[in-house]
Amino acid sequence: MNQNSRIAVPLHSHVFLGEGHQKSERKTWAVIWLCGAMMIAEIVGGLLFGSIALVADGLHMSTHAGALLLAALAYTYARKHASDPRFTFGTGKLGDLAGFASAIILGLIAVLIGYESVSRVFAPVQIRFAEAIPIACLGLAVNVASAWLLSRDGDHHHDRSHGHGHGHAHEEHEHARGAADRDNNMRAAAIHVIADAAVSVLVIAGLLLARTFGWLWMDPLAGIIGASVIASWSYGLIRDTGAILLDMNPDRRMAKNLRQAVESEGDQLADLHLWRLGPGHLAAIISVVTTQAREADYYHARLSKFRSLSHLTVEVLH
Repeated sequence: MNQNSRIAVPLHSHVFLGEGHQKSERKTWAVIWLCGAMMIAEIVGGLLFGSIALVADGLHMSTHAGALLLAALAYTYARKHASDPRFTFGTGKLGDLAGFASAIILGLIAVLIGYESVSRVFAPVQIRFAEAIPIACLGLAVNVASAWLLSRDGDHHHDRSHGHGHGHAHEEHEHARGAADRDNNMRAAAIHVIADAAVSVLVIAGLLLARTFGWLWMDPLAGIIGASVIASWSYGLIRDTGAILLDMNPDRRMAKNLRQAVESEGDQLADLHLWRLGPGHLAAIISVVTTQAREADYYHARLSKFRSLSHLTVEVLH
């Protein structure tokens, strides 16, 4: 059997950043400034007015500011080094690496909240309601503002650099946006903010019930529930980003459609490797066995309808 391995595409761009990368970067930095200002105000105010609760909340805010800083630095580094030849497949995965690290931090926060809450069940502490409730409400307001900043949508433009030299007149419309298109760096940043907001809501509810009915156990119960929710989100983020970092198949339906596209004209797909390069960018290496006089160019053209397939390598076995 004669083997004919060709790359049918000339040198092309390896910039595989997600759609709206720079806008996400700007939004993340804006939220960092907001959280940072709030953190400094709480710590300074707490020290000036002798409120340990205010200082504690400011320090708590610093953990989320740190996680958001990790996301922002990942966006900035990925953009600045997107064309660095040292990164064989670009810097699109840097956001997933940052998301994985953020998920670990989120999991640790859940453990700390859970530990403190369980401790307070067995050893209740006196709660200063007049001070704690306004602080929780202020924290909730900051988190809602941060969530709004991160979720704002602007113009939906496509800045993908495919570099394949073909148009998209016949795009693959069957492929819906899903895990392969998700920006896990922004997802991690949003989860940090939403998790803190959810905990704030639970804490406010617990404090109000504790003050109204004397149920001091409601405060630690709210913490335990919040810790469980955060742990669940952390696990999901670790699972999804870990799968990308390990190059697991990001889209089984895409793999099935690629196989059908190749084999629908009598050829055989001998081997297929599909992985994610960045948000909305997939790469594939395919090995085709054919009895026809077809070369790699033919399959590149045939598979050009898959819009998210940003990097394709074809091996043809005659």
